[in-house]
Amino acid sequence: MADYDYDLFVIGAGSGGVRAARLAAMSGAKVAVAEESRVGGTCVIRGCVPKKFMVYASEYAQSFETARGFGWDIGDTRFDWPRFLRAKDDEIARLSGIYVRNLQNAGAELVHAKARVKDAHTVEVEGKGTVTAKKILIATGGRPWMPTDVPGIEHAISSNEAFHLAELPKSIVIAGGGYIALEFACIFNGLGVETTVVHRGPNVLRGFDDDIRSHVAEEMEARGIKIRLGAQINAIEKTADGLSSACVDGHMLASEVVMFALGRGPYTEGLGLAEAGVALTANGAVKVDDYSHTNIDSIWAVGDVTDRINLTPVAIREGAAFAQTEFYANPTTFDHDMVASAIFTQPQVGSVGLSEADARHKYGKVDIYLAKFRAMKETFYGGQQRCLMKLVVEQGSERILGCHVVAPDGPEIIQMAAIAMKMGVTKPQWDATCAVHPTLAEELVTMRDKYMPPSLGA
Repeated sequence: MADYDYDLFVIGAGSGGVRAARLAAMSGAKVAVAEESRVGGTCVIRGCVPKKFMVYASEYAQSFETARGFGWDIGDTRFDWPRFLRAKDDEIARLSGIYVRNLQNAGAELVHAKARVKDAHTVEVEGKGTVTAKKILIATGGRPWMPTDVPGIEHAISSNEAFHLAELPKSIVIAGGGYIALEFACIFNGLGVETTVVHRGPNVLRGFDDDIRSHVAEEMEARGIKIRLGAQINAIEKTADGLSSACVDGHMLASEVVMFALGRGPYTEGLGLAEAGVALTANGAVKVDDYSHTNIDSIWAVGDVTDRINLTPVAIREGAAFAQTEFYANPTTFDHDMVASAIFTQPQVGSVGLSEADARHKYGKVDIYLAKFRAMKETFYGGQQRCLMKLVVEQGSERILGCHVVAPDGPEIIQMAAIAMKMGVTKPQWDATCAVHPTLAEELVTMRDKYMPPSLGA
């Protein structure tokens, strides 16, 4: 240790970096964490946590209508955007403070500055000079990707700025068809903003099961969101009334705000990784093995910067596995198979395992169990939102390969399904589970008939 200033130097104080740093420090190691922005990373500061608060806020408009259907007299309602922002920012500050205290209580040193790797054991900290470390962990996460070849792109915002708009716009155009674009579309629509989604692909949510993709799009449109597929914005102009977005098909879309949500990229720019010899992928992600180890013996990376599964709980588990391996003599890897995910659209999505298409490609013959229905809460007051539940089952072994839920609280439901699927549950075992009645989730264990697409039916 006498040869280095620190046992571990972590660049990035997001969920993965903080978990690794805390565990390493609790082992007795001398640890420092450098963060150029606020502690908490994408999830806490400008991602899933504040976005979930916005989701909650946006759901009340529909809840008021539902309440009327259940006999409640609801008076005039009004949403106060500035008041919500203040409450949201107060809570984010509180959570960020918890991250700081947890690091300090574990004995780690926190440095508020940008850090850059100089070589295998040297880090340059902005404003503080260079320090040395026996081990270096890269945990800088990702950033929104914005195109540079669209004239007027400077007038558009990314998801980062969406959390801090001074005023709630009357209208917004959102470019993108992934989960971030659709979640924000549902948020703004729920808050009364005229919302249009522009996506160049034939359907939204690429990579998810096709039935999920079409169902989510249909339900969003039923709520008044305009979705333009096969379209792309190629120029933005500022007008007297706001912004005008020109699409490649010649259509012009007027709105007060234009938001680009075309994906996120790993944040490795300016970190000196390539210069230090760290291998990167074509899109700039840090190449790592199963132990999050790079090609440099003293450097590791976890979280979105590695572009494996870009989810906060995954980053946390990767960070913990790194610490266990390197500071507790307990070689540990994180299994990236059967990781559940959620999309907080309206309705919400919970998904774990393979899509039908991927399952057929990997395993050949599969059986499909599919249900679309209105939940009893909807039927009571005449609501039209439909749920979707789908199981993908391998023929022969009867192992459940995929479980997909589009419904209120779908993400809550999928967590328990993921446990069973991680253990290799089969359809007969699944069916042996008694339903909890009356619930929406009971449909998952009562689907008995294999689904036959109408085109293949008798």
